[in-house]
Amino acid sequence: MTDSTAAPAKKRRATFNTLEVTELRKLTADSVEVTFTVPEELADDYDYLPGQYVALRKEIDGTEVRRSYSICAAPKRGEVRVAVKKDLGGVFSTWANEVLEVGEKIDVMNPQGAFTSRTHMTSLNDAEQVAAETVAENAHTHLVAFAAGSGITPIMAIARTVLEASDTSRFDLVFANRSAMDVMFAEEIGDLKDKYPARFVVHHVLSREQRVAPLLSGRIDAEKLRTLLDRLIDVEGTDEWFLCGPFELVQLVRDELAERGVNEDRVRFELFTTGRPENPAGQSGRVVEVDQDGDNYTIEFNLDGMTGTVQSPKSAHETVLNAALRVRSDVPFACAGGVCGTCRAKVTDGTYDMDENFALEKDEVEAGYVLTCQTRPTSDTLSVDFDS
Repeated sequence: MTDSTAAPAKKRRATFNTLEVTELRKLTADSVEVTFTVPEELADDYDYLPGQYVALRKEIDGTEVRRSYSICAAPKRGEVRVAVKKDLGGVFSTWANEVLEVGEKIDVMNPQGAFTSRTHMTSLNDAEQVAAETVAENAHTHLVAFAAGSGITPIMAIARTVLEASDTSRFDLVFANRSAMDVMFAEEIGDLKDKYPARFVVHHVLSREQRVAPLLSGRIDAEKLRTLLDRLIDVEGTDEWFLCGPFELVQLVRDELAERGVNEDRVRFELFTTGRPENPAGQSGRVVEVDQDGDNYTIEFNLDGMTGTVQSPKSAHETVLNAALRVRSDVPFACAGGVCGTCRAKVTDGTYDMDENFALEKDEVEAGYVLTCQTRPTSDTLSVDFDS
């Protein structure tokens, strides 16, 4: 990871490998931590930074299901840990919590994502070589996170890493849940508080459970958020903000920080879903009938050094990802909802509209990068490069 003044590293090509589940640990009644062992020959491919995610792919009841989950542990060579919370109607999350057993093999994409600190933090494969540099750069760093429910998953990895990096770094966490029984990683959060009593502060906000302090009871709305920031958080002294949870909470905090003059470059956010049912995720693979004599867009794409071309009927209003998947099944994607960023590519020619973007940074968009699951051509020919 480089500092905030350096250009972002080139995105790693998304690739699946089959890994074995070697440990399962219940976190709450409806969430489980899943540990995958990474064989030594693949360890370099699964190097990661705190805050990144992996996509999991599994055939369940005859249907391929892909879901993205953040890595919950600080970097450790040879393993990847994710936490899966059971969602109502969630095919993969229900299977993981009720059926999955140790020894199961699942396709796991190598780590991806930009929900990482701009403060210098090492990944698992270079930690020893640059440990001293990391401590120096993290000195006096103050990070603040707002998380809700399973949004705590990447925050755990980031908090553990930055607190271990120096003796002066600080981390404040506002963690929203329905009740104390729903708090994922409750024991680990308590351990961090015991280990770093002067540098790690956690505020549990419970929406369905009365707490002694009224401020920490009920949902986080605009009024409660302003009070939290006024009374409990040193806004001006915060170097970076991390927001992870449902769309409404993340957007609420982003808007309030913007009103307080916090530079958007200091605010990192990640969503697991957009919370917008009118824009359903996952239309990748939709069947489209092409009339070769009809009015079509021509979509060209480069993937793994090979060029593909596909015709897309203008009447179909088809995304670039959907079109590309019709001619190449290995086009990278995970959520197909504009959230994870796995399908990222760079437009090299043509014009387009991108519906949603909850994954790309501002500088990436300005450089021509798009989420292909949300992008549709507006010119007769559109060319994109997945390898950029």
